[in-house]
Amino acid sequence: MTRRVVITADDLGREPGTTEIIADLLAEGQVSATTLITVSPEAEEAARRVGRLGVLPRLHLTLTSEGGLPRWRPLSAGASLADPDGTLTDDPFTLGARGEVADVLAEADAQLGWMRERGLPPVAADSHAGTLYGLHGRSWLGEALEWCARHGLAFRLPRDAEPWFGGPLPAPYAEAHEKAVAHADALGVALPQTIATNRRGAADLGGYEQLREDYVRRLGALPEGTSELFLHPSREDAVRGPDGVVRVWETRLLRDPVWHAALQAEGIEVVGTWWA
Repeated sequence: MTRRVVITADDLGREPGTTEIIADLLAEGQVSATTLITVSPEAEEAARRVGRLGVLPRLHLTLTSEGGLPRWRPLSAGASLADPDGTLTDDPFTLGARGEVADVLAEADAQLGWMRERGLPPVAADSHAGTLYGLHGRSWLGEALEWCARHGLAFRLPRDAEPWFGGPLPAPYAEAHEKAVAHADALGVALPQTIATNRRGAADLGGYEQLREDYVRRLGALPEGTSELFLHPSREDAVRGPDGVVRVWETRLLRDPVWHAALQAEGIEVVGTWWA
């Protein structure tokens, strides 16, 4: 069996700076996939830009806004998803406390419809900010998997969660994860072997070299099968605060010869899908 990895640039359409960087990285062949935020005003331009490259983004199901940006609006009328002003909260825990299943699924339908109407029918979906997984309150993971099965979509849920979590899952999460993987298999929803990303901020990392070292270590820990490594590359001026620094570091990493040498040394094949 061969170790393969999909290298995904998340958050296409977040704002113009992120769209620009992701489109450049796709054109350069530095990443093999991307995910689109359809609720952003930038989504139309982002879809056109990667469409010209022949790239079909995945659906980045988005139920919350982003701090530091004008708040996004849902594409559906789900009252439990929106604040009084009609925008999506930027606090995942607020969403986790009030979001209703019917509204979550209606919004998922609307975002999928948005892509299909523009001739960009996605073949897989994932959860922006992890809101569907139950990490911030109630979980909609079972319903999300059933929704994916109805629409013939793969879903970003790792079979092995330890590389993403950084160790064994706590007992309640481990049980829920095991049930979700079994549910996905019963439904025929394709999953990656594992997923990995950076979850630390600039202050904790300390510098670019530490970020690179962490990602190289993650490469070495990838199991047999096809996994997904997802990053959030952007320009520093596109993201306020310390997160902007980390996104710039991730852009730099993807172009770093040391990173490409590590991929080659590990014998890991970069591919575009984990569901084919």
